[in-house]
Amino acid sequence: MTSFKAACIQNNAQNNISDNLPIVRSLIREAVDLKADFIALPECVSLMEPDAKALEAKAPEEKNHPFLSMYEDEAKSSRTWILGGTLAVKITDKETENKVANRLYLFNPLGKIVATYDKIHMFDVDLGNGLSYKESATYSPGNKAVVTPLPWGNLGLSICYDIRFAYLYRALAQAGANILCAPSAFTKITGQAHWHILQRARAIETGCFVISPGLCGNHAQGKETFGHSVIIDPWGKVLADAGPDVGVITAKIDMEKVTEARHKVPALTHDARFKVNRGEID
Repeated sequence: MTSFKAACIQNNAQNNISDNLPIVRSLIREAVDLKADFIALPECVSLMEPDAKALEAKAPEEKNHPFLSMYEDEAKSSRTWILGGTLAVKITDKETENKVANRLYLFNPLGKIVATYDKIHMFDVDLGNGLSYKESATYSPGNKAVVTPLPWGNLGLSICYDIRFAYLYRALAQAGANILCAPSAFTKITGQAHWHILQRARAIETGCFVISPGLCGNHAQGKETFGHSVIIDPWGKVLADAGPDVGVITAKIDMEKVTEARHKVPALTHDARFKVNRGEID
């Protein structure tokens, strides 16, 4: 198989898992009705809780997370691949200071988890006007990049702030990825300035399809996310854009486009060694 239909779900997660679950389930079923073969969901899809202490208190252990059992049921009943967005889950690793992981899950059509990825790059920023984030105060970062097979190609996993680190995507592509996903909860401020540019750049640099679902709308404590989930082809063309509101987008993914783009511009094979010389002021 060289083509499939991809879907991005865009939701407005609030700070209560039980309230978010039926909405997300309904959106998954909408994507299934649209004949999607692969369904991707955003970062923080089950819980958007800006308060660090509240987030740690609300994060379930992985084995008890209701979204995981829901994903299992929906993947199995629809025979669809589901990239279940990121969930805040409690971890028990004694070597980590923080006890919550921001973890992405891939389910196969049998409802089995076949890959997970913990967000590597922590969103520690100060955007001005009193708007700052410090994910490292809450989350334990991952340290492993992940490429995993799909029926149509190889999927490179990433999450939100990762998109700013081009070396990660080059490494994923050179490890065999030809589809990239970056589920996100981009802030409205950074999204308006950088979202589309970064998503298109990662596609162009690697010759990969990019499938990036995002949260949208207003959340607790005045937080806003940008939305505009996108599906982008390897030449950097935006195939679908969800805009600012809750919904589902789809696009046909023709994997021959990867071969075509990489034949035209084989940048992944053009690595060169170099040194950086630091000049001095006389």
